[in-house]
Amino acid sequence: MEILAVSAAARGEFADLIDKMHRLRARVFGGRLGWDVDIREGLEADAYDHFNPTYILAVTATHAVAGCARLLPAAGPTMLANTFPQLLSSGRLDAHAGMIESSRFCVDTSLDGGRSRGLLHGTTLKMFAGIIEWSMANGYYEIATATDLRFERILKRAGWPMQRLGRPCPIGSTMAVAGVLPADVASLDRICAAFNRPGSRMQHNTAA
Repeated sequence: MEILAVSAAARGEFADLIDKMHRLRARVFGGRLGWDVDIREGLEADAYDHFNPTYILAVTATHAVAGCARLLPAAGPTMLANTFPQLLSSGRLDAHAGMIESSRFCVDTSLDGGRSRGLLHGTTLKMFAGIIEWSMANGYYEIATATDLRFERILKRAGWPMQRLGRPCPIGSTMAVAGVLPADVASLDRICAAFNRPGSRMQHNTAA
């Protein structure tokens, strides 16, 4: 499995993988989690997909998308600042040039990747490592995100604890929470140790 970063400019080259990503999001967010998301013709997408994000994809040897995340500069527009400001204690995101937002993170746990020592799915750890690697390579050192309490516990078990930006509050049927994660070598090393491997394999797409 490889971790691929697809920039907005390279979207056409990887159109098939992007389509599979939107289908995975539909299955996970609309199906498995039952979130109130917009699904059309089997694809889940929202307004933030139109702001030229970078997508981090976990791609298997059979060209299936096993995991995905969407990265946007925190200066905005972002999901956390514009859609879920109620998760922020101040009601606003204190964004800066070194902050990126991660959203729409999901993993297809039915595909290969396995669980590391019975705790965390291997694809999840590879995705974490890929997000950190891309962030550091592109000048970001802090990652803002909105997630749920279950996923906050997964981050902690991976050695990548989140610093909360506000108190948890219900959004639909989910108890959500906002926070920031460090994008640094120490965090990457802890995640690689959790996966019991010397480092991650990430292919950086730098097409302009």
